[in-house]
Amino acid sequence: MGDEYAISGEYLHVLSEPAWHALRTPVTEALRGAVGDGTLLDVGAGTGLGTEVLATAVPDADVFAVEPSPVLRAVLLSRMAARPDLRRRVTVVAADALGADLPARLGAVLAMNMIGHLDPDGRRTFLRRVAERLAPGAPLVLNLQPPAEPTPVPFAVFGTVSVGRHTYEGGGSAEPSGPDTVTWKMQYRMLDADDTVLREDHADYGWHVISAEALLADLAEAGLSGEFGSLDVVRAVRRS
Repeated sequence: MGDEYAISGEYLHVLSEPAWHALRTPVTEALRGAVGDGTLLDVGAGTGLGTEVLATAVPDADVFAVEPSPVLRAVLLSRMAARPDLRRRVTVVAADALGADLPARLGAVLAMNMIGHLDPDGRRTFLRRVAERLAPGAPLVLNLQPPAEPTPVPFAVFGTVSVGRHTYEGGGSAEPSGPDTVTWKMQYRMLDADDTVLREDHADYGWHVISAEALLADLAEAGLSGEFGSLDVVRAVRRS
C-alpha cells in the first residue's frame, strides 16, 4: 500500500497543532480512569500530538504509538526522541489499527481522527480487539468527524499557520463515493509574506462515514459503553 499522507504529511503537524489545543481538555477529561499497570495505546498516532496528551495522563506508564504512514511516523519518532521524558516511555510501532500486535493489557486507548479509515468490518474488529484488552475502568477515547452521512461537503479552509516568512494553509472538500464513504479532496498551500502562492499540493483520500448512533451501537456490540463529550470526543469503557 502507498502512503496516503505522502503529500499532506509535510503540512499536517503544523496545521494540526491549533486543533489539538482545543482537543487537549476534552481528551484529557475523557482519559479519566486510565491506569498505569497496562500499556497506553495511541492508534493512528500521526505526529504525536495526541500521544503527548495520553502520556501526560498517566506519567509513569509505557506508551505504544501506532502509525502506519512512514512520513507521519518519521515526525512522530523524531518528536518522541527529542523529549527525554517520552524517549524512554514511548515505543513507535509501524503498523495499522488491525495489524498492530497489541499488548495483553491496555491502561487506556486513544484513537483520534482515525476511525473513518476503517471500513465497517474493520471498525468492529478493531473495537473488539481493544475491548477484550482494556483494563476494568480504562477508557477508549476516539472522535467522530463530519460528515455523518455520504453527503457533499463544500470546500473550506481548515487552518493557516505562519512559520518564518511562510504561511501554510490547509483546506478541503468531500464528495460521496459509496454507500458509506466520501472522498476528501485536500488542498495545501504555502504562501509568501505578500500572499503569493509559492506551492500548492493536492491529495485525495477515502473516508468511511458513521453516525453517532451507529458508533454507539458498534461500541455496545464490542462490550463497551460509550458517551459523547465536547467536540465529539467519545469515551467508552467495558460494560460490567
